[in-house]
This record gives sequence, C-alpha cells and structure tokens, in this order.
Amino acid sequence: MERRTHSFFSEATYHIVFSLLYLLSLLPLRALYLLSDGIYFIVFYIVRYRRRLVHKNMTDSFPDKSAKEIVRTEKQFYAWLCDYLVESVKMLSMSERQMRRRMTYVGVEQVNRCVEEGQSCALYLGHYCNWEWITTIPLHLSEKAWGGQIYHVLENRQMDRLFLRLRQRWGSTCIPMAETLRRMVGFKQAGQPVVVGYIGDQVPFWNNIHHWCQFLNHDTPVLTGTERLVRRLDHAAFYLDIKRPRRGYYECTFSLITRHPKELKEFELTDIYFRRLEQNIMEAPQYWLWTHNRWKRTREEFNLRLDPETGKVSLDSLEKIKQRKLRTES
Repeated sequence: MERRTHSFFSEATYHIVFSLLYLLSLLPLRALYLLSDGIYFIVFYIVRYRRRLVHKNMTDSFPDKSAKEIVRTEKQFYAWLCDYLVESVKMLSMSERQMRRRMTYVGVEQVNRCVEEGQSCALYLGHYCNWEWITTIPLHLSEKAWGGQIYHVLENRQMDRLFLRLRQRWGSTCIPMAETLRRMVGFKQAGQPVVVGYIGDQVPFWNNIHHWCQFLNHDTPVLTGTERLVRRLDHAAFYLDIKRPRRGYYECTFSLITRHPKELKEFELTDIYFRRLEQNIMEAPQYWLWTHNRWKRTREEFNLRLDPETGKVSLDSLEKIKQRKLRTES
C-alpha cells in the first residue's frame, strides 16, 4: 500500500512538473531570456551557486588571466548557464522549423556518407554550448542511420524520465551508459549503421582511469571507454565543434578525426578529442560547464592504489592527503 501511494505521488509530481515546464516553454525565447536574466541575478549574486568551485577551476585553468578577466568570464558563464536552462525548457514545445533555424549543422554530409557506405559514426562532444540541442542531429541524418546518445541515468527517476522525454523528442534514442557495449555490438552484428554521441569530459571512477592528459593546465584523468569501443567496432570518429554566434543560435561543425581508428596509437584518439575541446574552451570559456568538479581526482591519490588490478585506493592514504590539503590551504 505504501509503495503504491509513493508511486501515485511520484507520477502526479512528474505530470505537474512537466505541465508547468511545458506551459513555460510556450513563451517566446525573448521572454524566456528575460527570465534567464532574473535567474542569473539570483544564482550569481544571492545563491552564489558553486561560485567558489567555478572561481578555482577558472583561476587554475587560466593562470595568465587577471583577476578582473576571471570575474568577467565567471559572470558570462553564469549568464550562459541560465540561458542553457531556459533553452532546454523551450525544447519541450519548440517547432522543428524553429529548431532547424536556431541549431544548424555544417559538414553533416560527411557523416551521412559514412552511413551510406555502411560505417557507423561516433560523435565526440563535451559539456560545451547547448549539448541538449545537439539531440536534434537525427533531423539531418540519412534514413539508413540509427541515431542516439550515451547518457548517465539520473538517480531521481522522475527527472530522468523528464530528460529522456526532452532528449528523445527529435528521434534520438538515449542509451544508458551501462548498456553501451551490448547495444553497439548488437547493432554491429545486425549490420545497422549508427550515429552515436559521446560526452567524454566527465570524471572517471578510480577503476576506470587508464590514461592522463594535460587539459586546461591540469594533469587530468580521462575516460577512454569511447576510444576502446570505437577501435573495437571500427567506427568513424568525429569531433563536434560547436559555436554560439549569438544568443539563441548555435552552429555545429562535424570535424572528421579518422575513419580508421585502429590505425591510431593507443589513446591518440582520446588526446585529439581533449585538445580540440580545450581549443574550443580557450576561444570562448564561458560556454563550458565550470560548475562540474572536473579535477577532484589527482595522480597523487591514484598512485596510492593498494591493488593495481581493482584500482581501489587506500582510504587511510586518501584521508592523509585530505588532511595535508587542509593544512596547506589554511
């Protein structure tokens, strides 16, 4: 009975939240941007959402920037983040015609050429510009392609359901991260060419750290699962170079990395991806997700692993490092 009651309230909450967001999405973008300006003032000046983390991330990433430049970039970032929120809400009711006008693609014919020749494609991108609008790629793909993206399942089931509805509206299918290998191998065996997006700038778990690279002035542990999958299944690899020419408009350019990933050295594909993402961020740093605690895992902690096979880290050693950091900061 208790479980049934909880399910009822969860379902009711979802429909209420969805209805309110949908009604909000009916407002023109001009009105939503006014709302975004108001949210920015609250988030930046009153709530101060993750201000300390964002400041540290930017200061460490751009040691040559002055304090004034860092603060200006912080403000630009929070203003864009609020725009990203209302732009994502707008997706609930935005027409295909309007979306095609505001989210444009350059070089998609390269992807379609691969698909027509029977080769699947992996699309590398980061949490840069509006990655939610990128789910409209299927509108521009060959009919022979199956389009989708890998995603991390949210702990809140209702929020996960909401984002799935948002991201799959334009014909793209979300694949839970844990099912990636099984689904991709299945498509390969069925002879179905796929075009799948991978956001690769997340923080890997300790046991998934196999490679480090220099990224934004940091010694950075990076995910390599996408590269292993691409090499194993011989997918063509593209980098999505996204720009925001003005408010409410994005342009995505498909940049071919390789059609023969097995010819590259191990981790070379991953390094290329991070170099290109870094270049985008250096050009317009306000459009990257700086609220993410990207560098919470250090090589010092990684090297203290007790078991090289499992990758588990000594909790005692980690605690000593934390205490050492606290003493240094104080």
